[in-house]
Amino acid sequence: MFSAAATGFLTSISLLMAVGAQSSFVLRQGLRRRHVLPLALLCAGSDSALILLGVLSAGWLVTLNPLLPALLSLAGAAFLLVYGGLRFRAAWRGVSHPDAQPGAEGLAAVLLTGLALTWLSPHVFLDTVGVIGPLSVRFQGLDRLAFALGSIAAAFLFYFALGFGARQLAPALQSPSLWRLFDSLIGLVMWAIALSLLRELF
Repeated sequence: MFSAAATGFLTSISLLMAVGAQSSFVLRQGLRRRHVLPLALLCAGSDSALILLGVLSAGWLVTLNPLLPALLSLAGAAFLLVYGGLRFRAAWRGVSHPDAQPGAEGLAAVLLTGLALTWLSPHVFLDTVGVIGPLSVRFQGLDRLAFALGSIAAAFLFYFALGFGARQLAPALQSPSLWRLFDSLIGLVMWAIALSLLRELF
């Protein structure tokens, strides 16, 4: 169970650290210290719901075709290899930085923006339902539950650390070298998970 949870955690945290519009907005609000707690809860809760949707739907699809676990694992490995390669390219080119997102003022505006950036983003659905869900089919029973819980734990840790640690991270976030290091580490983790999937298949 620990191995499954660790795999879920590492997969989820790696995907989340590839900064997109959703996490950029959390970072921006953290730097401004505006409604960080409700926003972090909203984003982590939304990602958790999507992770569970991905895990449950992947398990249901497997019952329709016994070949699906291998096909989904192969597709997941291919995605992780490509996505990891993109992180390495970003690190090489030095373009790793969060997009500047406009700050929202009122609580309602912050939450509505967070909802839109989460539930209307193809990137978020791809990460949760499209990648984490299919990867869960390599685990059975309690191990699959541990994988899902590990993925969810990573989401909560990421958004709370990003929102509440933004002020402390502000000087470092200006360093292109640090963003290159982040992307390189993300790429390594993604490739390691992809290779472990391929090793199990072949």
